[in-house]
Order: sequence, then structure tokens, then C-alpha cells
Amino acid sequence: MTRRVFLGMAAVMALGQSVFAASKRGGGTVQLSAEQKADLLFMYQEEKVARDVYIVLGQKYPTAQTFANIQLSEQQHMDAVENMCLKYGVDISGVNETKIGEFVLPELQNLYNTLVAQGSVSLIEGLKVGVAIEEKDIADLTEAAEGMPADVVKVFNNLKEGSYNHLAAFNNALASA
Repeated sequence: MTRRVFLGMAAVMALGQSVFAASKRGGGTVQLSAEQKADLLFMYQEEKVARDVYIVLGQKYPTAQTFANIQLSEQQHMDAVENMCLKYGVDISGVNETKIGEFVLPELQNLYNTLVAQGSVSLIEGLKVGVAIEEKDIADLTEAAEGMPADVVKVFNNLKEGSYNHLAAFNNALASA
């Protein structure tokens, strides 16, 4: 092994150790795997599904304040996940938040279409859709948090707390409907 190669290897090892040390101290940005990036995009779009469904059902049932109140919270959820997407380099360029009911992920486009159709049957069905959305969101946030960096886990845990509150609001609205 030549001296130049040895010194090059030593420099790479030292750089690796300093990057590792910085990540242990909280410096630097952790790189997410392709799967983790896909999970962030999914959660961003799932929060949009909730917001968009609540906008549509809120317009259909204007006396049901639950939809109007929670759609505003869902926008905050979207913003929080969007910030994580931007921080970790998740491509969200295809997402247009202003287009209600349009999604880049076919699975979530289908979910949105199904939920709006079900919720449009009656107010009771609309409230049941709210319950289903929040239960799905809680489960998906729990699963997506596994193995994520601490800041993403913190955001997801905060969103779950919000979803538990939304779930309670929809259950209370169902009980009094």
C-alpha cells in the first residue's frame, strides 16, 4: 500500500468519524432511506386526504362544525409533514395543495374518492368517515415513525395527539347526531 493511498484512507476514516460524532451530537442532517422518504410523502398526502375530505364534507354539511374545525388542524398537520419532507429532500414537487381532491399517490387518490362517496351518503356516514380517517392516520403515523430520526418521530407523535383529539370530536358528534 502506498503512502498516498494510506493517507487518503486515513482522511476518509477521520471524516467518517467526525460525521458520526456530529450526528451523535445532533449536528448534520441524517439521510433517509428511499422507504423512509416514501413514508414521509405518504404521510404528507394522507394528511391532505383528511383535509380535503373534511373540506368537501364540510361544504356538504355546513351545520356540522366538526368538519370545518378539523380541516384547519389538518392543514397544520400537512404543513408539519411538508417541513419534514423539505428538510429530508423528499420530492413533493408534484403535490398541489390548492387542488382539492387531487393526489400524486394512486392509493390515496382511491381512498379520497371512496371516503367522499361514503361520506356524501348522509351526515352520519360523513362522521363515520371522520372516525375512519383518524383511526387510519393514527395507525399509519405509528408505523411510519419506526426507524425515523427523532425530529420526524416528534412531529408524528404530535400529529397522533391531534388525531386522537379529532377522533374524540367525531365520536362525540356521532353520539349527539
